[in-house]
Amino acid sequence: MPIRELKIKDPTVDFQREMQALVKEDRAQRTQKVNEDVEQKGESAGRYKEQDQQVDLERFQAETVSSDSSFDMHEVLAQQMGLEYVEVDDFPLPDFRLLRLIPADLAKQYKVFPLKYDAQEDILTIALADPSNPTVVDDLSLTLGHQIHAVVAREGDVIDRINQHYGIGEESISSLLNSYADEADQDVLTAGAGRVIDLSDIDSIVNAAPIVKLANLILMKAIEDRASDIHIEPFEKILRVRYRVDGVLREMDSPPKSMHVGLISRLKVNANLDIAETRRPQDGRINLNLPNNREVELRVTTTPTVHGESMVMRVLDKSMMQMGINQIGMSQDILDEFLKQVRKPNGIVLVTGPTGCGKTTTLYSAINEVKDPEEKLITTEDPVEYQMDGIVQVNINDNVGLTYGRCLRAILRQDPDRILVGEIRDLDTAQISVQAALTGHLVFSTLHTNSAAGTVTRLIDMGVEPFLITSTLQAVVGQRLVRTICPNCKQPHEPTEEELLEFGMTLSDVADITFYEGAGCEECAFTGYKGRIGIYEYLPITEEITDLILERATTDDIHDMAIKQGMASLRHDGWVKMCMGITSFAEVAGHTPFDRIEVYEEEEESRDVEDGSNPGLPGLV
Repeated sequence: MPIRELKIKDPTVDFQREMQALVKEDRAQRTQKVNEDVEQKGESAGRYKEQDQQVDLERFQAETVSSDSSFDMHEVLAQQMGLEYVEVDDFPLPDFRLLRLIPADLAKQYKVFPLKYDAQEDILTIALADPSNPTVVDDLSLTLGHQIHAVVAREGDVIDRINQHYGIGEESISSLLNSYADEADQDVLTAGAGRVIDLSDIDSIVNAAPIVKLANLILMKAIEDRASDIHIEPFEKILRVRYRVDGVLREMDSPPKSMHVGLISRLKVNANLDIAETRRPQDGRINLNLPNNREVELRVTTTPTVHGESMVMRVLDKSMMQMGINQIGMSQDILDEFLKQVRKPNGIVLVTGPTGCGKTTTLYSAINEVKDPEEKLITTEDPVEYQMDGIVQVNINDNVGLTYGRCLRAILRQDPDRILVGEIRDLDTAQISVQAALTGHLVFSTLHTNSAAGTVTRLIDMGVEPFLITSTLQAVVGQRLVRTICPNCKQPHEPTEEELLEFGMTLSDVADITFYEGAGCEECAFTGYKGRIGIYEYLPITEEITDLILERATTDDIHDMAIKQGMASLRHDGWVKMCMGITSFAEVAGHTPFDRIEVYEEEEESRDVEDGSNPGLPGLV
């Protein structure tokens, strides 16, 4: 189908007057056609009297010409301009990928809606509600980078589609903006706002003030989509809202920039932050009450930017802490060894990896496993992410001088049996953790390194003596999070030579293995992934590793020795989960360092791998 552009000779023409003239001309033509039809019927049948003809003519004219004027205007104008007129309902409902081709602000500004997209020809078909705009096609083509095929549709239908598909949940931004304008003189920040937001009462949400309603809808949408973080970012002309789902940011429909100050203020009030202070960062917390007595906590942080305050909220779902150690994705071999270490009376057990890789979840799962009323367990974190019953938890507060080092010294005087240190950041924290382990305590902690072997050299670089490391360090767990393939759209995948080369493999090596990928569906927002799972490597401190540490060996030397002693690397554990259809090539290759994978050839070893991983694991979310 050829692409047509809207070109109007004289842009200064009064289009309303022109369309009315076109409608009158069209109605005159229809009336003439009606007269001709009635005359033909009267002559052929011979049964119409003059009075009857007049009555039938008026009735016929009323039925034919009394259609909606806006419909007539659009249809007639489409004919005059050589454009196709369509019914929006004749096109299937668009999916997420089609909607993303036109941002919400452009769809509402130009009153257009995407109907279909031809990827081969790069042609985007859009429905126009206002065909009188001479620049809409050029503007959209330039902004979106696609060729535009414009068709005309009834304005009400286009606006209904925009409100339906570019809204937040059951509420559209347009309706929120209208109600916001109607109630602009009202105080939308209720006086009794506290630290708890009740999202379980739907009626109260619907009847709330516009700013309150917008804040609640953003939070509800985030919980519904299993988001781990909510980003509210102001720019010069727009206010962008994004969710991080399975480690990847997704952009949602942007609220009007005019609602930025009210939205941030509303959330700051709930987080017990100072709404008058916009020049410095602030931190706070919000508790959410959800249906079925579910509780979710938000860790709120604000930062001043050149266009206003930016806010990020970390979603901390307490139900995640009910996840057992067997559900986080560890193979059975690693799980057995890890549990042996966390049950020891003293020593240090470290979990390493980048930010957001699930280290805290792994540690809390281990704590749940060893928690005992006969023992005292104290944690110190910055800040405490998950509050647990039966455990003493301490928040780090640098503003009052409560650092990790100072807090650890105080904890050691509290007669603990086990200690969880949120992160070893400096020499002071590392030395106190070592002293705690030497004096009979079991210390759990995290460290930011790229591999388990890199943990040792990191501690030495901090200034910890090698002999102290070998005396206290029991084991190191390296960890990453990878997205799991959506079970609803899972399909076989034939790997390419380039993909296999990332793992040191060839097509002949994997001839008997079936790999999978996600095709994309509504359930996974057309990403092909739903949920996440951990991949792990476990480094025990053996005699050979101890000798290397005392010699201040490099990370590569320690890693190679661990591999010789049977350690499965991060990439190897990811490969096993790929072979089981849990995750994909792209995920494992993108989150793990290169490491040649050896294919299991012996049946006994293959059985061990199958027994050690459960394809039904829910994974970390």
